Amino acid sequence: MKVFARITLLITVLILASLTSLTAQRIIKGTVYREGKPAPGITVQAHKGGTVLTGFEGKYEVKAHRKTKWLKFTYINDTRKLVISKKEGDVFDFAFDGNIPTGEISEESQEKVVLKTHDELIKDKDREYMNEMSLYYGFYQQGNYETALPHWKILYTKYPKSTLNIYIHGANMYESFIENAQNQEDKNTFIDELMKLYDKRIKYFGEKGYVLGRKALDWFKYKIETENPPEGDELTQVLKSGYEWLNESVAEQAEKSELQVMIQFMQTTRSLFLLGELPKETVIQNYDLCNNNLNMILAKSENEELTKNATDVKNYIEELFGSSGAADCEALINIFTPQFEEKSNDVEFIKNMLRRLGRAKCDESQLFSQASERLYELEPSAEAAFNMARRYVKRDNISRAKRYYKQAMDQETDRELLANYYYEYAVFILAKERALQEARSYARRALDIKPDYCQALMLIGDIYVQAAGSYGQDAFEKSSVYWLAVDYYERARRAGQDCAVDASRLISVYRRYFPNKEEAFFRGIQEGRNYQIGGWINESTKVRF
Repeated sequence: MKVFARITLLITVLILASLTSLTAQRIIKGTVYREGKPAPGITVQAHKGGTVLTGFEGKYEVKAHRKTKWLKFTYINDTRKLVISKKEGDVFDFAFDGNIPTGEISEESQEKVVLKTHDELIKDKDREYMNEMSLYYGFYQQGNYETALPHWKILYTKYPKSTLNIYIHGANMYESFIENAQNQEDKNTFIDELMKLYDKRIKYFGEKGYVLGRKALDWFKYKIETENPPEGDELTQVLKSGYEWLNESVAEQAEKSELQVMIQFMQTTRSLFLLGELPKETVIQNYDLCNNNLNMILAKSENEELTKNATDVKNYIEELFGSSGAADCEALINIFTPQFEEKSNDVEFIKNMLRRLGRAKCDESQLFSQASERLYELEPSAEAAFNMARRYVKRDNISRAKRYYKQAMDQETDRELLANYYYEYAVFILAKERALQEARSYARRALDIKPDYCQALMLIGDIYVQAAGSYGQDAFEKSSVYWLAVDYYERARRAGQDCAVDASRLISVYRRYFPNKEEAFFRGIQEGRNYQIGGWINESTKVRF
């Protein structure tokens, strides 16, 4: 009887323990978002509970405990924690690094946000808002961004629709933090925060096309226009991200697009085409879009300065398009031939047509030859002489080409065009006569006019590569010239996006030809020291291995 009683008691204890265990468990579920979209593959871990991955639609269900205090969400190396100990229910959506599409939850703190304007908040006498606004704005006006930031963040997080100035001032502060960052990790963190700020501004204040354009300009400013721009796959990814924002911006803004945005759009289009990331048809389509927008701006403009700026941008975009390699020569000839027959006495039309054909490498065509002769008959100007020089280059008549090039350079008064003439003449005599020193002289003349002329910098790098084989007495001295060549390719890469892709490729190629450390050791040459390349080159560089 006693044995039976003990067995009965044991069973009762086990049942109670089992029931207690069951009642202590809970199933927590929800959806995880990144950049406003459901995020698959996010690791979700519950305190005192299990670990799961989000499914295709970003949803998760995880076993937890009644005393579970937090959920942890991890994407690659980025981990965020959501405290749920004081929250009710078992459903918790989480905006990992973007916005929860439905509901009014702050993605930064997962707290309720107040979607009221500044005037409404003042009318409601919201003390927190007024206090934080006063503190942040006072420090901001003093330029004390570090102290202003925590007060600004409360407004940015909890009162995101109060005033547009939160986003304008926030962008100014983050730009300052980026420019003064002590290391690349901090800089990247601030860049990411700035990009999120632009997205949040669109969410609460609209103007998507305009804001995306500004976002892309800052993206390229802080990612590419730096002392150490990205290379290889990283460069490609930076270009592709910025291109998506620019593409959407220009499509939405049309002729309201900012001029700088259209310039950046075509620069990025050209770079991605050269990298094989965009087809030729897209380059032509993007050029037509920008060109049409600029034509509408010029047609409507009554402002002299805007007209001049838009004209300059139109010419530059035509140059980008023509030099991209995407402009189909046969198509351009088909377009311009009937127009030339109608406008054979129109000097400005012929000039513009010849520029387009020249940039598209159509200067071997019969149309280019006929138009060059006609322009020289109508106006034997510097530009006409320049086109005649190109014509004789294609005929391999070196002496007559040189005569017309020099006539063009002697007569030209436009400094921008003159820089181009100097550069092209340098290319010509390097290719036809291998006149290294003379070619460098004219490339330097182009740089005297345009110090950031990246093609001229690239050309001097090419000249030094050709010079390396005949310089010095031994292999070490020959190899040292590659230090100087890479210096110029580095300068070209920093000078502008037009040369970034080609310059990065050549830097990778010619670094392999640097002298080795062992040979330098025997010569008493240390890494990082100045080194003089002698002879006609006569330039200083840095020792590298």
